[in-house]
Amino acid sequence: MPTSRFTRRLALSVFLISPIVIVGLMLAYAVTPPTTLAPLGRDSSKRVPARPPAAVAPQPVQLVRPESLPQGFILIVEDKPKLAGQASPIYLAGSINGWNPGDSNFKLTAQSDMLWRIQLPRPKNGEPIQFKFTRGSWKLEELKDDLTPPGNRTLPMIDVSKLKPGELPLIELSVAKWGDQRGDFVPDAGDPAYAPIKGVGTIKRLQMVGGSGGAEGRVRDCLVWLPPGYDDAKNAEKKYPVLYLFDAQNLFQKHEGTPGEWRVDETATDLIENAGVEPFIVVGVPHGGPARLSEYMPVKAIGDVKPEGEAFLTLLMSQVMPRVERAFRVKAGAESTSIGGSSLGAAMALHAATTRPGVFGAVIVESLPLHNAFERAWDKDWVKGVKAWPARIYMGMGGRELGGADAERENKFLSANLHAFARAIREVAPSTKVKIVEDPAAEHNESAWAGRLPGALKFVFGH
Repeated sequence: MPTSRFTRRLALSVFLISPIVIVGLMLAYAVTPPTTLAPLGRDSSKRVPARPPAAVAPQPVQLVRPESLPQGFILIVEDKPKLAGQASPIYLAGSINGWNPGDSNFKLTAQSDMLWRIQLPRPKNGEPIQFKFTRGSWKLEELKDDLTPPGNRTLPMIDVSKLKPGELPLIELSVAKWGDQRGDFVPDAGDPAYAPIKGVGTIKRLQMVGGSGGAEGRVRDCLVWLPPGYDDAKNAEKKYPVLYLFDAQNLFQKHEGTPGEWRVDETATDLIENAGVEPFIVVGVPHGGPARLSEYMPVKAIGDVKPEGEAFLTLLMSQVMPRVERAFRVKAGAESTSIGGSSLGAAMALHAATTRPGVFGAVIVESLPLHNAFERAWDKDWVKGVKAWPARIYMGMGGRELGGADAERENKFLSANLHAFARAIREVAPSTKVKIVEDPAAEHNESAWAGRLPGALKFVFGH
């Protein structure tokens, strides 16, 4: 029958084609991934296709000049040589202030993180500014790494799309070198860093170069105080004992922002003229500003601060002391050479006197930090390890060195440590004269050290 024949042929065709169809469906499934379904509640039968996350359109970059911002901007400056400081701050000199290198309205402020900053308003005309940094004069202008003057600075463009409304952008800059790092630099008496020293008697500057803890290559001045009669013709051949004191910045005059001074010049003059103390020379050794912690740290005692005290002491002995001995009439020998300091300066003085006993015969130790890590650093084991001690050790301490809620207990603890330290020294070095002076009302500052200075100088030079 025709129908049956047609049916048989159709069935045969379906049978022959079906594998091809199946393979095609499998390929289509492999190429087209299934729709991702997201569950709704606990009923897995109720699923809907998951929506792809909405794309966040990026904010378009909007670069503008900082000078065009109505709120102004802030400059953050890194002083890489670490030469700027309280006596020699950083100034901005440029087209917005007539290129005045010492304009007090454009003086930068030192931050606690050792960076400098200045907030500038929008220039009146909104025009791009040109500028440089100085330390108060064009002789102390910023230089490039090769010690040549750079071109005028301009400000980089700012992407305001990253700022909140009214937010001041922070622009980070750095200074590679300064004018007084050049070999041919000659100080000018008008420069803030070299202002005249207001003291009693004759105080001369003696330049030193170098340092550690971030003050490598720094140029700074030691301050040398000469006793009454030093320049008299009758004393032309006379030589004098010498005292090296750390923290020269606070020895002879009070600076703005500091609590006081040691009054070394006034006290020494009075003792020599009225108390029969032998005339002597004082050499003030300056610290490196922000580098002070490292330079005056002979042992590991404060956080991540690298102790560079030994390197600084080597600099003192290899550069400063030979120059002092060539320029001034100082007696040679440990019996005529003393060293001293306060706080970290005291730590350095003690380190010098015990590691170079053949150089320093006496030491003045004021407010030695005998607490926390320093207490462990100078315990009895350390005392026993000292090979030789200086002939005289003066130790001064106040009864209010430490503050805070638990100050009374902490200060008693500090006093007990000082006396224990002195006893340990006397046990291992009975020939060393150790003197302790405590002032119950004294704090940890220059005024306290000035108050005890007469006794310290008599102990060192009154014999």
